[in-house]
Amino acid sequence: MGKEFSIIDKDLAAWVGKQQMFFVATAPLAADGLVNCSPKGRDTLRIIGPAEVAYLDLGGSGIETVAHIKQNGRIVVMLCAFEGPPRIVRFHGRGEVLEPGMAGFDALLQVFPPPPSPARSLIRIQVERISDSCGFGVPRYAYQGQRSSIENYVRDKRPEELEAYKAEHNRKSLDGLPGLDI
Repeated sequence: MGKEFSIIDKDLAAWVGKQQMFFVATAPLAADGLVNCSPKGRDTLRIIGPAEVAYLDLGGSGIETVAHIKQNGRIVVMLCAFEGPPRIVRFHGRGEVLEPGMAGFDALLQVFPPPPSPARSLIRIQVERISDSCGFGVPRYAYQGQRSSIENYVRDKRPEELEAYKAEHNRKSLDGLPGLDI
């Protein structure tokens, strides 16, 4: 049976730190808007405090999470145990988008290892509900390592090429909501 937690304690934080993958889900306010669920990997999730988490948002072709957070702040982070005992943990909360150059961005970026590509943004979440559930339906997977796709993509790109890609793909969400302030 699942339970709720009042804070992210050291045991829960230790479990989170062992997971190699997490998911984030957001939605716009519009009833006909597209719900977004994105997988995240690498060492990009941090417990910042007893009711605060943050993740490093690496570049990508869409900007749904950022656009939805900017519109309404709602977000859930979900982690599943793919190895070891079954478990699912969810952090429901209100997110804030920090883009390069914004106050607090550089300080928060320091809690993460150097990213394989320039950080697109940081997502800081004030957690309002912490819960777990059994995870009995989650299959077991053996972790084989992180993909090198990001490093391979950015290796031969000049900074202006990466900025042009962001400008083309990250200004607006699929629903037309504002994305990055480029």
